[in-house]
Amino acid sequence: MKDWTAQEPLWALDAPGVAEAVQAAATAAGSTLKPLPEDTMILIPMRNAVLFPGNLSPVTVGRATSVMAAQEAVKNDLPVGFLLQRDATQDVVGPNDLYWVGTSGPIVRYITGKDGGHHLVVQGESRFQVREFIEGWPFLVARVAKIDQSIEQANTGGAEVQARFLQLKEQALEAVALLPHVPDEIADVVRALEAPAALADMVANLLDIKLEDKQDLLETFDLVRRLDKVIELLSARVGVLKLTKEIRDKTQASFDERQREHVLREQLRQIQKELGEDDDNAAEVEELEKAIATAGMPEDVLKHAEKEVKRLKRMSDSGTEYSMVRTYLEWLTELPWTAAPQHAIDMAEARRILDEDHFGLDKIKRRILEYLAVRKLNPQGKSPILCFVGPPGVGKTSLGQSIAKATGRAFQRVALGGVHDEAEIRGHRRTYVGALPGNIIQAMKRAESTHALLMLDEIDKLGGGGFHGDPSSGLLEVLDPEQNNKFRDNYLGVDYDLSRVMFVCTANQLDTIPGPLRDRMEIIQLAGYTQEEKVQIARRYLVQRQLEANGLTAEQAGITDAALTRIVAEYTREAGVRNLEREVGAVFRRVAMRIAEEQVASVTIDADDIAEILGATRFESEVALRTSMPGVATGLAWTPVGGDILFIEASKVPGSGKLILTGQLGDVMKESAQAALTLAKTWTGDALDKWDIHVHIPAGATPKDGPSAGVAMYLALVSLLSGKPIRSDVAMTGEISLRGLVLPIGGLKEKTLAALRAGITTVMLPRRNARDLDDVPAEARAKLNFVLLDRVEDAVSHAIGELPAHLEAA
Repeated sequence: MKDWTAQEPLWALDAPGVAEAVQAAATAAGSTLKPLPEDTMILIPMRNAVLFPGNLSPVTVGRATSVMAAQEAVKNDLPVGFLLQRDATQDVVGPNDLYWVGTSGPIVRYITGKDGGHHLVVQGESRFQVREFIEGWPFLVARVAKIDQSIEQANTGGAEVQARFLQLKEQALEAVALLPHVPDEIADVVRALEAPAALADMVANLLDIKLEDKQDLLETFDLVRRLDKVIELLSARVGVLKLTKEIRDKTQASFDERQREHVLREQLRQIQKELGEDDDNAAEVEELEKAIATAGMPEDVLKHAEKEVKRLKRMSDSGTEYSMVRTYLEWLTELPWTAAPQHAIDMAEARRILDEDHFGLDKIKRRILEYLAVRKLNPQGKSPILCFVGPPGVGKTSLGQSIAKATGRAFQRVALGGVHDEAEIRGHRRTYVGALPGNIIQAMKRAESTHALLMLDEIDKLGGGGFHGDPSSGLLEVLDPEQNNKFRDNYLGVDYDLSRVMFVCTANQLDTIPGPLRDRMEIIQLAGYTQEEKVQIARRYLVQRQLEANGLTAEQAGITDAALTRIVAEYTREAGVRNLEREVGAVFRRVAMRIAEEQVASVTIDADDIAEILGATRFESEVALRTSMPGVATGLAWTPVGGDILFIEASKVPGSGKLILTGQLGDVMKESAQAALTLAKTWTGDALDKWDIHVHIPAGATPKDGPSAGVAMYLALVSLLSGKPIRSDVAMTGEISLRGLVLPIGGLKEKTLAALRAGITTVMLPRRNARDLDDVPAEARAKLNFVLLDRVEDAVSHAIGELPAHLEAA
């Protein structure tokens, strides 16, 4: 033993200072080291290990008293007794803190590490029991009684011991076979053992059991009982090993390439974690978990999100799917789920906001206030979807903003013009790289509130359905109050409640809105503004906005009402005020240039300055000029950008009675022209057979169509054939039948405003449209004279005058 210990440089017993340190410690303890009596033994407490006889075990000592004890034992070649400590956390122990049964044996090796630690290799030899602890040494010393092993050796040949010995050896060999990566030498050692006590202590030493159970085995002196306890503990361990091997074998059998890759990635992740390289990823996942917990998701959505987080944890952050799942979870956490307290609607404040933001539009504002009143009285009710229809620049979008301001809702605009893919409404499926939710869910994320106002702008300009799907069909679920509480976006894959959202739509015309979609909306028409209304809008809103846009103040630049009136009358011809704002901006840009160059303090623009800034007049009243000769009539037309006037010219040349139509006329207007000619022939008889009639509508590059030009075409033909011109201050609208009846038309408000802009004073319209005059602004009704028509003769008598009963085609 001594020769083996001395094979390598160990802690030197005669190293400088060792003996002195031991002696100093002993002196500090108030005693001098003296020889131990024969029945005493040096003791060393052990925190987390139990030493068994016949086993070689490493021991690390850290207490100063334990170090002194080990050094004294090595110096004098004394055996040491090792006792298990009851509480491993205690640094200072006494007799009552130790178990009194332990194992004694020599220290075969003593090593001091570079870090100053003291490490022992001890050989367990025999059990002992403490009789009493004695004082006088700077370490634990006790009088002990060794357990006589002769009884164990005498019982070795007994039948009961041999049966248990063979059973234990068989179980030990089975356990060794079940353990992975165990050297074959271990099994050879087990087979070579012939002593039952040695096998029991060896197995007890290797068992992964509690320290209290190991101490119990150490204190079981009877060999039969000890074998029974070891067999019982080993049987339980073998059962666990069998189950573990079975699971391992099943797992190994079903291991495919993807599972192998997952394990490798998981191992890589653990390695990176040990190296401190994946702290960012762990923090990112933890942040997502916190966001999910505080997002207020419904229970089914929350379960789905937690499931996706578990998937994310098993993925490598370098994979494409990792970023896709992370982005998806970020969308889920950033969407508003919880219904915040709804803003109380103040009707007086709502009325003030509408009057402050919009001039005129009394009927429209009244309908909006009715809408808000219903929402106030029944917040949970299913209100209709408002759709503002009108030309560009009449304030459709700003009306939606005013409603949002009055109701305290977040406003978000969703542009639908040109959308041709259903996925832009419902979202892309997550199987696609770069997939995103649809425009509706994106708008909800920007709004950050379930009580938002979404304006679906230009809903009449949705693209047609193709192989991408029909976007208008995707909007059916969005705008249906009975369905949108469970709107399912393809990207999210979960239900989202849109029932608390207020939807407002805008469109320029109704004809291109699909019928099922239009059926879900309440249509509110915005026709346009009169000249005086435009001047007031410019004065109240546009001037201030353009002053700010051009870096001017009200003290530096001004414009008179006369100048604004001239811009409206001579430089813009529109239903809204968009071009008017551009022209006002052009005026103020010229003012800004003068102030910057000439260093003038202020500039005021009057009507006489407009021509110099904006150039020659762009629009003038040509009605009197063009209708001063027979065969020319002034019609009224509806267009998607507002009403307009339409000149219809008729001429005759010698021929065979043919009708020639030019000017890009649609099928409906061609039929109106044919009906007007046929009706005119009832007064002329066969005289028209010698002439070809040519009907032309100028601006031939512009397509024209509509069911309201019959009266104008008929009057143009009658004027041509009678040689009498039509009054220049008269415009007309209405369709005709072959019996001479004047039929009703649509778009009366737009047409009336167009006549007012063109300087017309008399408007002839079907009598059946008299009910629509309530929609015409009071200012226009005051300035225009309306003539209601039942038959075409009424139109002739008011626009041309009395005619002979029978017309001759001169």
